[in-house]
Amino acid sequence: QVQLVESGGGLVQPGGSLRLSCAASERIFSIYAMGWYRQAPGKEREFVARISTELITTYADSVKGRFTISRDNAKNTVNLQMNSLKPEDTARYYCSTFPTRYGGQGTQVTVSS
Repeated sequence: QVQLVESGGGLVQPGGSLRLSCAASERIFSIYAMGWYRQAPGKEREFVARISTELITTYADSVKGRFTISRDNAKNTVNLQMNSLKPEDTARYYCSTFPTRYGGQGTQVTVSS
């Protein structure tokens, strides 16, 4: 049974914006902190951002000031607003619970001119 479903990836030019969303079951969403990892080809998985059930946010230094994570408790979704995108942000982005018990299939983000 699929627990987390991501959406919103795509191709964008450098400097552009994308918004990723992750839908979770209510059971998971009400218990876990939620967030995102990413993995580029040939590289290790990298933490991006997380948000606790108390709305405390944490960001990787590489995205701080450009990305904003939020959660919509009414819709059981967590969102990642990505602004000022750079080519080095190109990766497959995975939604995850924290601790990482549940994860999604990922959505591809490509930043290229």
